[in-house]
Amino acid sequence: MPPPSLSYLLSPYRARFSSLGYDPLPSASGSQPKTPRGIRRIYHVLTCRRRLRFALLVLGILVTACMAVATYVFNYPLPPLYGRFHEAELELPQHNAWLPLPEGRHGRYLWVANHASKCGWGNAMQELFLNSYLAYRTNRAFVFDNYTWSRGESDYSVYNFKPIPSRIPLTALIQGPIVGGNFSAGSDSPRAVAPEYFYEVCQDRTIIESSEVNNQLLDPSAETLIQKWTDKMEPHRCVEIAQSPPEIFDEHMFANAARLLDIWPHFSQSPIVQAFGWSTLVELAFDTNRHTISPASPFEPTLSASAVSGLSRYMQIPGLLVLHIRRGDFQGHCHDVLARRSLGYTGFNSFSALPDRWRIPEGISDREKNALYTRHCFPDIDMIVARVAEIRHTDAGKGLTHVYIMTNGSPSWVAKLKAALRTKHPWAHVASSRDLVLTPEQKYVSQALDMLVAQRAQLFIGNGFSTLSGMAVMLRMAKGIPPDASRHW
Repeated sequence: MPPPSLSYLLSPYRARFSSLGYDPLPSASGSQPKTPRGIRRIYHVLTCRRRLRFALLVLGILVTACMAVATYVFNYPLPPLYGRFHEAELELPQHNAWLPLPEGRHGRYLWVANHASKCGWGNAMQELFLNSYLAYRTNRAFVFDNYTWSRGESDYSVYNFKPIPSRIPLTALIQGPIVGGNFSAGSDSPRAVAPEYFYEVCQDRTIIESSEVNNQLLDPSAETLIQKWTDKMEPHRCVEIAQSPPEIFDEHMFANAARLLDIWPHFSQSPIVQAFGWSTLVELAFDTNRHTISPASPFEPTLSASAVSGLSRYMQIPGLLVLHIRRGDFQGHCHDVLARRSLGYTGFNSFSALPDRWRIPEGISDREKNALYTRHCFPDIDMIVARVAEIRHTDAGKGLTHVYIMTNGSPSWVAKLKAALRTKHPWAHVASSRDLVLTPEQKYVSQALDMLVAQRAQLFIGNGFSTLSGMAVMLRMAKGIPPDASRHW
């Protein structure tokens, strides 16, 4: 594969220099305004390939050294790197250049190289769904990448002073057409492929800056974006979206139901959603912890057995109430970002059929607004218990016997919440994310396991400001679960 062009390498930095009145890539005429010496010096450092590679190498060595020190001093094991999943992805049968159309060396492909990174799984997942849906709508093979925290040289990153994998293969999290699974029989949609294969069969690829389309539109809806990108890509067989901002589907669109949900009728029934499944690793974690999550009959088939027998794998679990309670960074996020900017629920938490809609009363004081956001975004234990008692008396809440708490709260805080829930009502069983028994590989994809549990709940109470809750609600709505069984704080 030929080396990337200078334009491609510099694309992440162009916006920074442009804001200073200077474009590091000269125009066709070669004219260029005189540049301040300081900017020329910064530009020289950023554009010198040798120095950049050396800096990345040093950074990778430093991160790896920090991981080794942490492992030795604090006895904290390094996370797994999921090599077997990477290898399996490379062995997909569609990675065969001699396959007939719509696959093979003459097929059409879409590689969104600037997909989101350094963000939570909920954010990454919602963008992943729409990127793959765009490929499906344009009859292109979707090129799927890792769930990426860092694109750097090191295999490890640091989060909350602990090592995490920099990249996790998507097949460790999900399965289905998004990650190379088959479409339904008779479909002419090409199967998704890995980037390595894309570069093999697409050496004549066309690289498109996402700004070429997105910056020409003012607050476009998802359907408008799909139509514009369909037109833009049509002349080209292999399309790579350059690794520079903005994303095709950005956070502002996902926060706006009016912009996001105009694709819902077709999107929700597409194989991207209907054939979606959780990975075998996640399903095994669910089966192993089934009794902890919500004690069941010993005759209930496992998820793997359900797949073989053709049974519905993600049916609701009668009696199970699932609570999504964000702690940690959400305390600051709720007040310093959401309340200050008067932001509402995310798009997938804002279906018109859902009973809980976000509204800020007119004439509310700042103190009252902060209290409102606290109750709905970062509720304390008393608020949680009161909300559960309220919803338990609705029609959708009848017959609830077990509680599962999906949370990143501390074990001591979760213990207090469990005790408070039991004081208010004699629940047969109360468990949380903290009670799960997981392998090292399952530990770093446990957020997907929580979403699987939320998807199967008889009644789910989510955080309307959380994309993780939003994706669980989206999957429930797409499978026809009644809207009043998906609530918010």
